[in-house]
Amino acid sequence: MIGPYVNGAALIVGSVAGAMLGPRLGKNLRASMPLVFGCASMGLGVAMIVKVKFLAPVVLALVLGSLLGELVQLESGIQKAAGRARGWIEKITKPAGDVSQEEFLDKYVAIGVLFCVSGTGVYGSMSEGMSGDPTLLVVKAILDLFTAPIFASTLGYSVGLLVIPQFVVQTSLYLCSTLIMPLTTPEIMADFSSCGGLIMLATGFRICGIKQFPVADMIPSLVMIMPLSWLWARYFG
Repeated sequence: MIGPYVNGAALIVGSVAGAMLGPRLGKNLRASMPLVFGCASMGLGVAMIVKVKFLAPVVLALVLGSLLGELVQLESGIQKAAGRARGWIEKITKPAGDVSQEEFLDKYVAIGVLFCVSGTGVYGSMSEGMSGDPTLLVVKAILDLFTAPIFASTLGYSVGLLVIPQFVVQTSLYLCSTLIMPLTTPEIMADFSSCGGLIMLATGFRICGIKQFPVADMIPSLVMIMPLSWLWARYFG
C-alpha cells in the first residue's frame, strides 16, 4: 500500500507550507485560487455524472443518503470537530488567516469532502487495492500538494488534520476493494461514479460560495448507491 501514504504526506506538506506562508501569499491569489479549485471540482463532477447508467437509483441514493446524513447530523458533527480542531491548533500556533468561525466551518467541511471522498481518491484507493497500481492516488497527491497550501493560507494548520479521515477512508477502501469489486458490475460502478460526481458538483458550488449545499450530509449516498443500483438493474433494468 503506497498511495494513501503518498497522498497523506502531500496533504500534510502542502498544509504546513500554506499555513507558514499565510498572509505572504497575495490577497488576490488567496481569494481567486479557491474559486479555480471549486470550478475544477464542478468540472470533475460533471465528467463523473455523465457516466450514469441508471439515473433513478442515483437520485434515490442521493435523497436517502442526504436524509440519513441530516438525521444523524453528520455535517453538524463534522463542523463541531472542525471547530475544536481549530481551537486546539491555534493554542499552539498563530492563526494563519482572519476568517470568521462561520466561514471557517463552511469551507472546512467542503474541502474535507474534496480531500477525503473525491472521485479520484475513492477510485484510486480501490484501483490500488485490486491491481497494486498507485498511479491515481499519486496523481491526486500532486493535486493536493498544490491545493492544500491555498486553503491552509487562510484556514491554518487545521487543514493538515484532514489527513486523518483521508487516510482512514483510503485505507479502508484499499483493504475492502478485494471484497467489493468482485460484487460490482460496470453499471454499478458507473452509477457510483455519477453519485460521487453529484457530490463533487455540490462541493464546487460550496467552495465558490454560490450555494451552501450540505455536502457532508450527502456522504452516506456513496454507501447506498451500489446496492440500490444492483436492485434497480435486477428488477427494473
